[in-house]
Amino acid sequence: MTYPAFDISPVPIPGPDAVAPEPFHGLYGMPMFVTVPTPDLAASLDFWIRGLGFFELFSVPDHLIHLRRWAFQDVLLVPGDRPVDAPALSVSFSCVLGELDTIAAACEQAAPGCTTGPTPMPWNSVELRVRTPENAQVVMTAARPYDPDSPEAAYLRAIGIEAPR
Repeated sequence: MTYPAFDISPVPIPGPDAVAPEPFHGLYGMPMFVTVPTPDLAASLDFWIRGLGFFELFSVPDHLIHLRRWAFQDVLLVPGDRPVDAPALSVSFSCVLGELDTIAAACEQAAPGCTTGPTPMPWNSVELRVRTPENAQVVMTAARPYDPDSPEAAYLRAIGIEAPR
């Protein structure tokens, strides 16, 4: 189906009277986000907020800061320097659980040894990490059904995130 992309985008239709949307504070399944390692979380946080107009949606002290601007403009700041052999970029795309094995097999056929996982994560997702020929890391991330009694739910509650019931 083809339809005007502006029907689903927070980006306003271009024009001299276009007004930027308000920062989006709601929760949603992120269709895509980037992860940015930084040796100084506080300095990076300050720059992204004061310079680029993002806000802190939530954080896990010393581990992660989730920034947002408009809807679907999500950035995760994480501590660390990028080692020489690390990916030049890490980007995550949402998918569904049933896609992970097929994506892994297709990537392995295209470039043997390029995948790690799928791996269950403590934030209630399963992740497949793929190293591309450009040395980018692409993380295909699939949410698992929420179980309020699971270790993942306990982890989310411990860091101050209440998941839907």
